[in-house]
Amino acid sequence: MLNTEPDYRNLLIRRIVKLAGCLISAWCSSAIGGTVAFETEVAPILRQHCLSCHQAENAEGGLSLSSSTALGQGGESGPLVSPGDPDASLLMDMVSGSEPQMPQDAAPLSVAQIATLRQWIAEGANWPDAVTLEPPAVTDTDWWSLRPLQLPQVPDVAEAQADWVRTPIDAFILAKLNQHQLSPSPEADRRTLIRRLYFDLLGLPPTFEEVEEFVSDSDPQAYERLVDRLLESPHYGERWARHWLDVVHYGDTHGYDKDKPRPNAWPYRDYVIRSFNQDTPYSRFVQEQIAGDVLWPDSPESIEATGFIAAGPWDFIGHAEVPETKLDGQVARHLDRDDMVTTTMNTFASLTVQCARCHNHKFDPVTQEHYYSLQAVFAALDRTDRPYDRDAQVAQMRREWNQQLVEFEQECQQLEEKINVLAGERLAELDAQLATLRQQQQTVEKPEFGYHSQIATTADTIKWVQVDLGEPVDIRNVTVVACNDDFAGIGEGFGFPVRFKIEASTDREFAGDVVTLADRTTADFENPKCAPVSFEIDPVVRAVRYVRITATLLAERQSDYILALAELVVIDAAGNNVALGQPVQSLDSIEAPVRWQRSNLVDGYYFGKPADKSIEQQIADVSQQRSQHIAESVPKTVLDALATATQQREDIQRQLESLPEPSVVYCGAVHTGSGAFKGTGHNGGQPREIHVLARGNIQSRGRIVSPGTVPLIEGVDWQFELPTDHTEGDRRIALAQWLVRTDNPLTWRSIVNRIWLYHFGQAIVDSPNDFGRMGRLPSHPELLDWLAVTFRDNGQSLKQLHRLMVTSSVYRQVSADRPEFAQVDADNQFLWRMNRRVLDAESIRDAVLKVSGKLQDDLFGPPFQDFIVERPEHSPHYEYHLHDPNDPASHRRSIYRFLVRSQQQPFMQTLDCADPSESVAKRDTTLTALQALAMLNNKLIVCMSEHFAARAKTNYPNDVSGQVDFIHQEALGRKPDETTQAELIEFTQQFGLEYTCRVILNLNEFVFVD
Repeated sequence: MLNTEPDYRNLLIRRIVKLAGCLISAWCSSAIGGTVAFETEVAPILRQHCLSCHQAENAEGGLSLSSSTALGQGGESGPLVSPGDPDASLLMDMVSGSEPQMPQDAAPLSVAQIATLRQWIAEGANWPDAVTLEPPAVTDTDWWSLRPLQLPQVPDVAEAQADWVRTPIDAFILAKLNQHQLSPSPEADRRTLIRRLYFDLLGLPPTFEEVEEFVSDSDPQAYERLVDRLLESPHYGERWARHWLDVVHYGDTHGYDKDKPRPNAWPYRDYVIRSFNQDTPYSRFVQEQIAGDVLWPDSPESIEATGFIAAGPWDFIGHAEVPETKLDGQVARHLDRDDMVTTTMNTFASLTVQCARCHNHKFDPVTQEHYYSLQAVFAALDRTDRPYDRDAQVAQMRREWNQQLVEFEQECQQLEEKINVLAGERLAELDAQLATLRQQQQTVEKPEFGYHSQIATTADTIKWVQVDLGEPVDIRNVTVVACNDDFAGIGEGFGFPVRFKIEASTDREFAGDVVTLADRTTADFENPKCAPVSFEIDPVVRAVRYVRITATLLAERQSDYILALAELVVIDAAGNNVALGQPVQSLDSIEAPVRWQRSNLVDGYYFGKPADKSIEQQIADVSQQRSQHIAESVPKTVLDALATATQQREDIQRQLESLPEPSVVYCGAVHTGSGAFKGTGHNGGQPREIHVLARGNIQSRGRIVSPGTVPLIEGVDWQFELPTDHTEGDRRIALAQWLVRTDNPLTWRSIVNRIWLYHFGQAIVDSPNDFGRMGRLPSHPELLDWLAVTFRDNGQSLKQLHRLMVTSSVYRQVSADRPEFAQVDADNQFLWRMNRRVLDAESIRDAVLKVSGKLQDDLFGPPFQDFIVERPEHSPHYEYHLHDPNDPASHRRSIYRFLVRSQQQPFMQTLDCADPSESVAKRDTTLTALQALAMLNNKLIVCMSEHFAARAKTNYPNDVSGQVDFIHQEALGRKPDETTQAELIEFTQQFGLEYTCRVILNLNEFVFVD
């Protein structure tokens, strides 16, 4: 009885409290008096306490309180709201009582708020249909990642543990271990450490000789010297650029349904490699990628860096084929800016601002206005190919000469305007005549003027077409012109033979004497587009009647092959076209007048040919009159000044043309819609107006916003203060400089956390792209801030940050399990041992190439393709199974691989390669049977195993024992023990050395780092 008394007492207390609550509610209800106004009294309660979980976009439990439709919802316990009867309303049960169930994980409603809801329901629960509720914006910045950065004090270390502490990192780790009654693991042996360092810093395995040299080095600083040597290797940049490209979702195709190639994306990839190798200070690295082209316009690297803005997917149809005036074009550009904003803020600030595209961020202080202000930063940009000069001196000359060219053009224009005034109305009349004549001087742009053979299934099918000149004539020139056709986007040059010859004969069947006029059958002839291709006949060929063109290698149409020509011109000794209008014969022909027929070959018309030569003479006559009138009515000094300015302009133009062709990078840049992007530019390159979009709907435009960011830094206005005449580049500069402010709490925490992740296998904050309330909490918050402040205030050297981490004792621990500690910290978040990690896909592939002796270590340049492209003119098919793994061009490091978004490389995808269509802050790690099968049977593995075996046989001919030792040492960095050696020898004798190599490459020891 005594044992149950407290239960009765608690039950009685709860009933009294609930009764008191009801009495107080009733009192408050009577005290309120009058009718409860929904919008001013009820809506604020729902908005503040309910809508964070129960709204249209995220209706937990299937309940949304955004509109009046919520009133009829409910469940077995009754309706949510029963108008006129609060006691029958589920809402009142949930929010009232001594232990209310709602709001969940928050303070209960006040007595007055409950009384307001009760009276509102009692009065009929009026909720106007037109009123829709939105949750309030989160404004609280009291969150660990948003608090100002301060340098924490390095924890004190007990004397007994002092020897373990090599760097301040160790002191922070040790403090956390002690807190949880854990202790560090012993240091790994040197053979393990060198392999760990090589893969971490270079992404490549050490050679057996390098391992042996390090193991036998007696210098106490041997480890530190090794770290320094690896950080100075050019392969360091290749390794760490791959991590960065994961985050920014770099790819070499556009993605989306057509997924066309993006041939000029790679200069950005090379920029990242160079930046890591040069140890560019991080603030400069950040600013270059956002606004390098305007902050450092003389630096080619700063232009390449803006490839960051355009690194993600791009909707070719929505941009190149749909104008911005149409809704689909506006949607495409809106989503394009979303990707720019998302990539920027996720990458540099680890902040998920993209959640605010449709509604205020539910958990972090980011409103729709903040989000669309970030869109306004990029409002003038599109993704496009931008020419630039890799040579800074050439870039400077080009810029200076272009400026001079503009000045001379302006001077010429001013002088011409002066001449127009002095020459009066007569000059205007002559100019009007010229304009009319030139308008009449149309060119024939009809692609149907041509001959077209029947379709062949193979390119080496012979096709011929010939003209009968009517009588024997002497020939001194033959000219052929290609067709123009828009079929499959081919355009100019349609059907022009890849290899061909031109012959003349007196015999219609070309069975008698045949004279070769031109032979282009030994090498592919570059497609001339629609430019006439002339062959001078020297000496003149005498007395021939027939001229034949024979194609020995046909042009590809679309998975088939044809011969097509627009015109054949034969010039005799007197300069006449003796082929004009003559009979044409051919092996076969598609006769489809007026588009295709034999007679079109000699009708005198082709794409680009002037239609009426008499107009040319009229133009010449009027031009002569114009020149004479100007000479008579304009002072010579003015004419001389124009001639001088014109000559200077032409000289500058020639100087510009003498410069080397500029390089091209695909990046975020302003363009006005020229070329293939016609219609995508906006208002001469000016920033577009950016509106707040209700629910992210492009058709629901709200107020216009100005460029800005997120209010995270106390005392700093989140809206950028820019002059009214600012350029679009000023907007990007403002954002770039905001990101690298020393008082920005996110940027510095974000980058040190990413570097930690790649060294230790898990980040201090294990959601590297999300430091908000929906992300993970830091396992070592003081260490994170110490790293961030130290990195920020001491040169921002990433190499120094690497050195600090990898020289620590915590990094050098063994990875062996300790079951008693695993019970306390199964995920090893406190790092009582080193994490054993599987190699990423690129490191596995590169290691296979290296041990096989086939790795090409040349740096930079266009990507290699490990696929064959089919149907490139429309929606390319990237066929990996057709690629020959013996192709030397594909034996470069994986960082240089052509990355396709829609069809990933199956081998690399099986090994958990990053998907270039999305930002990958931390790669998925899987262990599957498919991976083992791929490492055993993939064409690349089979091929490289053969090369690996050939290396061993070359070094140890007729010595199976030596061959086995060699492949074991090269792949694993150590000699096999006696048992392993004996087993491998037996296996080799039974199945061959190539199979032994495949077994070695499939070992965990090869694909894991301890």
